Amino acid sequence: MSGFVDEAQLHVKAGDGGAGAVAMRREAHVDKGGPDGGDGGRGGNVWLVATTNQSSLLPFRDHPHRGADNGGHGGGKKKHGARGKDLEVAVPVGTRARRSDGTLMADLLNAGDRWLAGEGGRGGRGNASFLSNSRRAPAFAEQGEKGHEEWYDLELALVADVALVGFPNVGKSTLISRISAAKPKIADYPFTTLEPHLGVVRADDETNFTVADIPGLVEGAAEGKGLGHQFLRHITRARALVILVELDPITGVPPAEQHRVLVDELRRYQPELLDRPRLVVGSKADMVAPEDLPAPAAAESFDRVDVSQADDRTTTDDDDATGGEFHPDLVISSITGQGIPALIGRLATLVEGARTAEPEADGTIVIHRPLPEGFTVERVGEHEFAVVGKVAERAVALNDVTTDEAADYVQSRLRRLGVDRALAKAGARDGDTVHIADLSFTWYRDQPEFTGQPASRRRNR
Repeated sequence: MSGFVDEAQLHVKAGDGGAGAVAMRREAHVDKGGPDGGDGGRGGNVWLVATTNQSSLLPFRDHPHRGADNGGHGGGKKKHGARGKDLEVAVPVGTRARRSDGTLMADLLNAGDRWLAGEGGRGGRGNASFLSNSRRAPAFAEQGEKGHEEWYDLELALVADVALVGFPNVGKSTLISRISAAKPKIADYPFTTLEPHLGVVRADDETNFTVADIPGLVEGAAEGKGLGHQFLRHITRARALVILVELDPITGVPPAEQHRVLVDELRRYQPELLDRPRLVVGSKADMVAPEDLPAPAAAESFDRVDVSQADDRTTTDDDDATGGEFHPDLVISSITGQGIPALIGRLATLVEGARTAEPEADGTIVIHRPLPEGFTVERVGEHEFAVVGKVAERAVALNDVTTDEAADYVQSRLRRLGVDRALAKAGARDGDTVHIADLSFTWYRDQPEFTGQPASRRRNR
């Protein structure tokens, strides 16, 4: 069973808010003490936190559910309920979260990045909060708000300095095992590597960088052929690319054609990938007679301190990928070690330059969640409407709407919010049924008549 998972689902359930209390002050020598019901506590939030201690989405494959604690209920003597404990869910650096419709919600690029995946419900107010000159002894309180609940699609795009790109079985796994301590599976058949591998390369005592061994690409990968989308995703984070071309291809595809196909797939998947520094490397030089090796475009004794021409040599013009003679930047053999020191030196230079050009991370991330709106009115049937939105749902979230006092409060809140005007604009008529959260009532322009209550509740107009 594979230990690396780069796609998973996550079900988030933030904590529900606690209910407010209905209580009256009852003490000796205190006449008509008044309401003293406390507020409920807010439910806990669910946070996604990027960490380097996780390298895969495996923990979510069989156990996708994550939930925070609910808030405590309010009590008498104005005792407020305890706040629910937040839940921090660790995810690997490079994790993206999407809604089920594909909307990108967050992209956690750096260790320590946090994103609020589920907001805890607000605690309900106790009856002490409803005391006013017109309501001296309110006998109702608010229910706690439900915590945010949603399914997300998680996808992991590896964060590496260098990505190895090439056809299946061109020697990517052998190369990364030669230059790092990574031990991917190596065999003499295509698609040996079915999952990315990361290796750390130490260029000298002060310089090291990470290299990602990306599973082999085939023509049509940009359209998803051969799981191309899953593999190409891991290339998008890399600072530099190595286009690895087999000089003695067992598939019979000439080196120049391999190069053309790989560059074309990168362009079609994400055109900006071609703007990144890249090296074109011919692999398996030990399988080719010395006189048949292609002439490198740059000397193998490259001094990585002298970078005056590095940009010109490491970014191949698109015209070179259209066919004809093949002139790689380097020719290597992972078996004999030919060209390996030069490759490490040139990659270290590219990575060092890319890191220098990047702005420093400030620990903030872009939140893609749209700002919540007020409310909307939807027609759900003949003479039937639904009001959707937190502000409207909060207005009717009382523990008891059967009393005249509570009904008057709900009516006043809805009118101040503009729900009456919105219903009339949507075509609602006297006697139509309106649903707000779990509450249903018969709507009249003067005052709603709550479902299940006597008709006498409606005032004469």
